[in-house]
Amino acid sequence: MKATRFFFLATVFAVTFEKVNWSVAGTVSLSDILAVWFLALFALERLATGDRRAPRTAAVVIGFATAFLLVYLVGFFNLHTGEGEAQFAKGMIKFAIHFLFLFAGVSYLGRRGERLYWQTLAAFSGGLVFNAAYGVLQLLAAQAGANLDSAVLSPLTGGASSINIYGAIGGSSVYRPNALTGDPNHLGIMLIVPLLVLLPIYLRLERGHRLRRPLVVTLVFLFLVELATLSRSGLLGLGVGLLVLVVPYRRRLLSRQVVEPLAAALAVVAVVVLSRFDFFWTVIKSRVQTGGTSTSAHFGVYSFVPKILGLHPLFGLGYNNFSVYYEQVTGKTNWGPHSFYVALIVETGLVGTGVFVLFLWYVFARLGAARAVGRALAAMGDPLSARVRPLAWGLTAALAGTLASNFFYLTMTFYYFYVVVALALAVPLVWGRRLRRVE
Repeated sequence: MKATRFFFLATVFAVTFEKVNWSVAGTVSLSDILAVWFLALFALERLATGDRRAPRTAAVVIGFATAFLLVYLVGFFNLHTGEGEAQFAKGMIKFAIHFLFLFAGVSYLGRRGERLYWQTLAAFSGGLVFNAAYGVLQLLAAQAGANLDSAVLSPLTGGASSINIYGAIGGSSVYRPNALTGDPNHLGIMLIVPLLVLLPIYLRLERGHRLRRPLVVTLVFLFLVELATLSRSGLLGLGVGLLVLVVPYRRRLLSRQVVEPLAAALAVVAVVVLSRFDFFWTVIKSRVQTGGTSTSAHFGVYSFVPKILGLHPLFGLGYNNFSVYYEQVTGKTNWGPHSFYVALIVETGLVGTGVFVLFLWYVFARLGAARAVGRALAAMGDPLSARVRPLAWGLTAALAGTLASNFFYLTMTFYYFYVVVALALAVPLVWGRRLRRVE
């Protein structure tokens, strides 16, 4: 059905719009609403056709979801407060939607084929381009003394939000765009996905291809916004991802195809920095130092790991309950673990961590299968191999970069991460069909 496709692509497009939410029985985001509509229509479509088949990959996803659910349910018995149980319930709702969307997304992409896959990648990348463009407008409005969120988002959501203010230098505020995400670091980490996925695809496009210019403009724009976020975690993830891409594309990464656009981007940065050198030099020094309170807070949360493992080593203190524990210990509210791995170990223990490691291993294994499909297509002389292998390598780099970024943030608990995983798992399903036809 066209409606199913619309809500699927709409969910993927809006999956990074964290600020677009409403306070209804908790917090309900736009992506929640769109995802639930897609899931309902997907189920109705399958019931109407009587089709109960699902690819093996989707069945494995359900198997992992069941394993996570068992871990969370056992960990529930380590909760001792009403607040902890409420947080657990909220986390379980998100968990259910995330994994149902992952299952349905993999099934839907696997059945619908190559055209929908490219549309999905375009929708996801387009959503982040839109998000980044909003961030630029947000930054320009802040420099002019206005709050774009108040003018655009508040009438829509009824909530309050604004651009992040990092500090002030000489009476001038230092702004970090958070766009439609909740934090400039979230934006910085999310942006590495289209940067790393689209880069190898761009590198393999034939000379004169109609997408070369749009892709290079997109990559340069996203890179400039990445720098504007001042996100150390985002740059860490981007660096790790680029190291992955050095393996297959080390020669192309030093070609004019990359060096010239990169030089143009850096020239823009140089002009901006030199226009207020003292101001920007102070900002840059503050972001590269490692002894500040922000850095201490990010590393400090790791001290909770041995404490919790001493109390609840196998299943942790309870899913989605780090903030409750942290408030009880420090008195600080609204403070997450600022590390996905701290949250994972503290909330789910050694068993939950082991299940997640197996889940990641499976995703990387499927990306390995995707690269193998690309090699097989190349051996057959299929020109699509020049799209499939770069796509698989780009997703591998994006996943590795996201894993690195989440040492100090926890964006892997957000919707967008499950879209990235769905895209990764679907590649060998979508293009493996061509190999099966030959056989």
